Amino acid sequence: MLRLGSLAAGIVLARLLSPTDYGVYAIALVVLTLLQSFNELGVSLALVRWAGDVRQIAATVMTVSIGASAILYAVTYVAAPAFCGLLGAPEAVGVVRLMCVAVVIDGVATVPVGLLNRTFMQRQRFAGDAASFLASTTTTILLAALGAGPLSFAWGRVAGGLLATVVYVWLSPVRVWPGWNRSQVGPLLRFGLPLAGASLLVLSISNVDNLIVGGALSQASLGLYLLAFNQSSWPLTVFSEAARRVSLAGFSRLSHDPEALGRAFARGFALLMAATVPVCVLLACYAEPLIRVVYGARWVPAAVVLPPLAFLGLIRVALFVCYDVLVSLARSRLLVELQLLWLVVLVPALVVGVRVDGIRGAGLAHAAVAGLVVAPAFFVVLRHLGLRPGRVLRSCSRPALGGFLIAASTVVVRGLVVGALPQLLVGGLAAALVYLPVVAPLRSLLPAPWRTRLHVRSRRHARV
Repeated sequence: MLRLGSLAAGIVLARLLSPTDYGVYAIALVVLTLLQSFNELGVSLALVRWAGDVRQIAATVMTVSIGASAILYAVTYVAAPAFCGLLGAPEAVGVVRLMCVAVVIDGVATVPVGLLNRTFMQRQRFAGDAASFLASTTTTILLAALGAGPLSFAWGRVAGGLLATVVYVWLSPVRVWPGWNRSQVGPLLRFGLPLAGASLLVLSISNVDNLIVGGALSQASLGLYLLAFNQSSWPLTVFSEAARRVSLAGFSRLSHDPEALGRAFARGFALLMAATVPVCVLLACYAEPLIRVVYGARWVPAAVVLPPLAFLGLIRVALFVCYDVLVSLARSRLLVELQLLWLVVLVPALVVGVRVDGIRGAGLAHAAVAGLVVAPAFFVVLRHLGLRPGRVLRSCSRPALGGFLIAASTVVVRGLVVGALPQLLVGGLAAALVYLPVVAPLRSLLPAPWRTRLHVRSRRHARV
């Protein structure tokens, strides 16, 4: 529900704000995202993995988290003019300074959230997440409607963070206040800093394109790129995040048996691709009518970059499954090396792509690096570990064929049907007609309870 709500809120805000507003917001979002990946120095995960009484370290963790967040915010506040000037966006200074207040708020929330995760209080965690979404969305939309521009995003982030922190603290199973135990600081930092560094590396890959596009082009171009990138991330948000709730635990249980792990990997990969391929192909093939209908005519220039970003979205979903397999095998060093390879190759490719073809060049460069460099590197590593990636690729033959048929149907639909909305409606129906029969046999890969549910539903529809 929160994902659908977030999608709806994004559509409303795109109708209220301009691409330039989104570009300024994107700059502030990059800074906030990178700071939040590192602001508590990785020590929060110690709360989840601590073997003894968590209250022994909770007070020190809170002090480290709040202190590090405050220092990072102070540095950001001072450096904001220089950073925004470097990107040619001096008007973003106020937005960066305000939005990054959320970093300090996040530092306060770190311990309550860690305690909720440790005790598997997911319902309480969801209550805080829902409170954050409601406060953030309401504030942002209201201020955008009143003409606050990109500052509406900043105030929304702060409002959502404040309310969520209040809920997390209220529902936390243990009340914790800042404290200090010097003997605990060293072990906590030795545990947390490598994790924080790895998280910073991953998020750098996700945000370096915004920095390069924002530095080389206008804020309006960055806003168009951000909107297209968010659209291309729909499959990752909807399918991959849901699958990862169970995939890591399932792969970990099979980590001692390479053959069983390989079979589970191939099965899970095929099912995830079966769900993801049609969405990505439709995003790529109907980019212009989709953006026109959903976001409005002024966002249509973003359609030029959506096809390569949709391909990138498909690759990102696939790589997250590979990521979980490597985590289950405790190959964290390999993961860091692969992520570093991605970043090192991506930066010069993006610089060239933006200079040659603007935002479309950035999308093509990002997709090319992921598809031609990073994905093969992941599969080489998996093959070295004995997981037979060839079998994984063969398991995706039906989704691949179905995706080709959807693309072929698009040529017919867009040649015969006039108008953006009719093209989307007819194209969606045509895609279902050509895709579902091809991938239907993959139902045999589903666990037995899911096959039973699908069978019952099909019989109910038949009666109707």
